[in-house]
Amino acid sequence: MSNIDLNSDLGENTPDRIVGDDAAMLALVSSTNVACGFHAGDPAGIRHTLSEAAARGVTVGAHPGYRDFENFGRNSVEIAPAALQAEVEYQIGALMGLAASVGTQVSYVKPHGALYNTIVHDREHAEAVVAAVRAVNPQLVVLGLSGALVLDLAERAGLAVAREAFADRRYNPDGSLVSRKLPGAVLDDPVHVAERMLELIDRGTLEAVDGTRIRLDAESICVHGDSPGAVAMAAELRRRLLDAGVEIAPFAAAARS
Repeated sequence: MSNIDLNSDLGENTPDRIVGDDAAMLALVSSTNVACGFHAGDPAGIRHTLSEAAARGVTVGAHPGYRDFENFGRNSVEIAPAALQAEVEYQIGALMGLAASVGTQVSYVKPHGALYNTIVHDREHAEAVVAAVRAVNPQLVVLGLSGALVLDLAERAGLAVAREAFADRRYNPDGSLVSRKLPGAVLDDPVHVAERMLELIDRGTLEAVDGTRIRLDAESICVHGDSPGAVAMAAELRRRLLDAGVEIAPFAAAARS
């Protein structure tokens, strides 16, 4: 692999809940998944992050989640598929409006948190997300976990898809992410994280939590903006990738309306 995208979940700060350093991360990544207000962020903060992304030429993606601000969108939510579709459409549309106001645009969609993990296997919610993307702008790319059901459904619906790997998360043997409720699920050692991602790029495999090696396809690597030591991890990963001759470039071209 000669190139890879680096992405981070940003726009999640509010005055009373600061979870990451958006400015520092935007200097390191090529794409940013910007919160849409349902799980984190507020309009003014989201707009500021979009403006900073535009100034740095960072590609923007929408990061919609369940309506679960209190729990940062990391709890499963029981919601009818039609209602979920409307809520995802609403979030993408709102971000598109804010992005246009600062001279940039939304190029892809990456669901957040519990929604992201649910649509790995839940057909009804995955179909709702796919329908929402198609309804708002079928030129948007759907970014998700390698092997996720939502990516298969999106491709069948004629949408472009991209797969990502998580630099700061551990994997189960089946390719799913280890639950954040379990110890060691989130990684925070910059050197270890960088070495894992270099192995993925070189061999296409990662070590799972049980020591087995799993194969993952990835056009993008995520470092969560709210992870412990996120900026240090992203900086080390970027440095090591460039030293290895890997170009860092966005996976998604500018979306067409």
